[in-house]
Amino acid sequence: MAPTALAGAVSGGVPDSGDVKQIYVLGIGAGDPEQLTLQAVAALGRTDVFFLLDKGEEKADLAGLRELILRRHATRPHRVVIARDPERDRTAPTSGYAPAVDDWRRRRADIYERLIAEELPDGACGAFLVWGDPALYDSTLGILAEVHARGTTRFDWTVVPGVSSVATLAARHRTGLNQVGRPVQITTGRRLADEGLPAGVDDVVVMLDARQTFARFTGQGLHIYWGAYLGTPDEILLAGPLDEALANRIRTVRADARARKGWIMDTYLLRRAAGNG
Repeated sequence: MAPTALAGAVSGGVPDSGDVKQIYVLGIGAGDPEQLTLQAVAALGRTDVFFLLDKGEEKADLAGLRELILRRHATRPHRVVIARDPERDRTAPTSGYAPAVDDWRRRRADIYERLIAEELPDGACGAFLVWGDPALYDSTLGILAEVHARGTTRFDWTVVPGVSSVATLAARHRTGLNQVGRPVQITTGRRLADEGLPAGVDDVVVMLDARQTFARFTGQGLHIYWGAYLGTPDEILLAGPLDEALANRIRTVRADARARKGWIMDTYLLRRAAGNG
C-alpha cells in the first residue's frame, strides 16, 4: 500500500506484512473536531481498536472530545480500550526533571506494551489519538519506539500529523509565528525560566509553562499572544504589550479558569520588534 494510503509512510518496521499489528499515531488538533485532517479521518475509518488514556475526573472533558471525534469519524465497528494514565511528578526541580520524565515514560511504555499485546489482534489496526501534533512535545512516538525495541510484540506504526496548539494560537490571533526573514523558537516554560530569552531570536513560542514565566519579562518591549483551551468552546485569548497590567490579567484569568475546570492547557508567543534584542 502506498504512503498516500497511510501505510508505512513513517514506520518502525515492515508495513503490510501479514499478521503484523498496525498502529496509527493520529494528531487530532488542539481540540476542535473540525481540525482533523482528511488523512486522519481516513485513518480513523480504518481502525479496529482505539487506545485512550484516562487522566482522571478533572480532565473528563478531554476524554469527551475524543469520544466526539470517534462518534463523528470512526465509521467502522471498533472497540475503545481505556487505561489509567500513570501519575507524573510535575514538581521535580530542574535537576530531577529528566529522571522524573524517564520514570513516567517507562511506566507509560509498560501500559502501551500491554495494550498492544493483549487488546489488539494480529493483523488488526489500533490507534492512539494525540492532542495537537505528535511531533511537538508529545511522548507517544518515543514510547512506541521503546516498546517496539523491547521486541515483546510485533507491530508497525504510522504517524499522521495534526494541527498543533502552536498553529492554532497563531491562527486565533491572526498573526504569523515569525517576522520577515527572522527565526522562531519553540521552547518550554521551564527552559525559559532557566535560560531566559534566547539571543538572536525575536519570536519565542512557549509551551508547558505552569509557572507563567512570561511575567518575568515585563517592561522589555515584548508583545504577548496568549491562548488557553485552544480549539475548544472554552478558548480564552489575550494579547498586547507585555506590561505588569497584562501579565497580572493573564495570571488572574488563568488561575480562575484552572480553578473552574480543574486543569488548563495554554500556550503563548513572545515577540520583540526585530533588531531590538
